[in-house]
Amino acid sequence: MLDVAKIASRYGRIPALAGVDLRVGERELVALVGANGAGKTTLLRVLSGVQPATGGNVRFGNADITRASPRARVLMGIVQVPEGRQMFGPLSVEDNLRLGAFTRPAGEIAASLARIFDLFPILRTKRREAAGTLSGGQQQMLAIGRALMAKPRLLLLDEPSMGLAPRLVAEIFAVIRTLKEAATTILLVDQNARAALAIADRAYVLETGRVAIEGAGRDLLGDPRVREAYLGL
Repeated sequence: MLDVAKIASRYGRIPALAGVDLRVGERELVALVGANGAGKTTLLRVLSGVQPATGGNVRFGNADITRASPRARVLMGIVQVPEGRQMFGPLSVEDNLRLGAFTRPAGEIAASLARIFDLFPILRTKRREAAGTLSGGQQQMLAIGRALMAKPRLLLLDEPSMGLAPRLVAEIFAVIRTLKEAATTILLVDQNARAALAIADRAYVLETGRVAIEGAGRDLLGDPRVREAYLGL
């Protein structure tokens, strides 16, 4: 589904990605792990089109999307859940969800809302409340739900467990596992390398803008280099 070849990107004169190769197959959950500053979020931003690539190319299906606009990518089915959730705080939970469906026919929205409320029952309870009044975990659920309203072919998850209590981290990863079982294609970035690798079909380790290690998620959990550098073992 996604084929990234030799992607480079920079912030001014500072290189952030230096020739990344990565692929995501249909219905796969692929994890991307690495230290802060390794380039994980930058790569997701390049894939969603909000950060320009300065080299290499990105193919989605049969299309070269390297220069495509963010809107065009959403219309093609690439949807990102950004780091930090980025809610529209004064708007209601339901209005935030509806904003995620701006590309969808109006007749499909009710069914999509019902699906999100089944996945996250607390959002049904709080559907009329302002998104800014939700807890951090509830806001993360809302961010994922808003992305799912776009009916993504590829879901980009950027640090979904950041800042959450351990119980809520477990809930979020349970939801990600549910999405995977429902055949959603996912590229997951998370500082919780152990949890990410445990549910990933395949994984990549980024170091200073390059892929340092790749393999099956379970294999990387047992890799001595990964265990020492990212799992604290």
